[in-house]
Amino acid sequence: MTTEKDPLTLLDPHASNEPFPPVELAFTEPNGLLAFGGDLSPTRLINAYQSGIFPWYNPDEPIYWWSPDPRAVLYPEKIILRRSLRKSIRNKGYKISFDKDFSGVVQSCAAARTNSGGTWISNEMFMAYSQLFKLGVAHSVEIWNAKNELVGGLYGVATGGVFSGESMFSNERDTSKIAFIALAWHLQQWGYSLIDCQIENSHLTSMGAENIDRKGYLSILKTTQYFVHEEWSFDPECDLSHWLPNKG
Repeated sequence: MTTEKDPLTLLDPHASNEPFPPVELAFTEPNGLLAFGGDLSPTRLINAYQSGIFPWYNPDEPIYWWSPDPRAVLYPEKIILRRSLRKSIRNKGYKISFDKDFSGVVQSCAAARTNSGGTWISNEMFMAYSQLFKLGVAHSVEIWNAKNELVGGLYGVATGGVFSGESMFSNERDTSKIAFIALAWHLQQWGYSLIDCQIENSHLTSMGAENIDRKGYLSILKTTQYFVHEEWSFDPECDLSHWLPNKG
């Protein structure tokens, strides 16, 4: 296990195909810090997600790469849909779409964090994940109100049978949760095994997220690596307000 005296691996920004160090070398504290440097090219990002690694850093910092242990995840079939959220889904008249406004979702996620004192979603990150979206690797979920305004959503990266959520936002109450519910419903129907929530937080825990160890997460990632789902589109026939027996 890496100790505080061990050096942090520096990645070459000119070598996108450079392999990451073994995730077992990640620091225990801070949780899962593995390497720094490199670049955000599609090749390196795809390699990172396939290896159970993701970038997370502030705009004035070098790129930091993480593989936390434990890992916060949510099994799509275990998501919790509470009664109050059912009412919002049923009564607010929201419309849901997939991959309709990826740029708008990422920009809204960044803006939401700027309003609360800062954001890690820099222009560099925006451009990098926009490239992944063009390659069909990154995806978004959008929530629209009756005025056709984008009021909630999330985005992330699909790797085999695992979807890694990157960020979400709400401009109206419960809209990020509705996006998450819609994501989980469709991922279950499509055959995905897991939603990677990366780091535990109370918002996701309240919806059914749980911690598993890194070894278990990597095992799921490996066993589902050849899973392919190409068409991301919202099913208008799904009724989220009645999905799952959990009454909350």
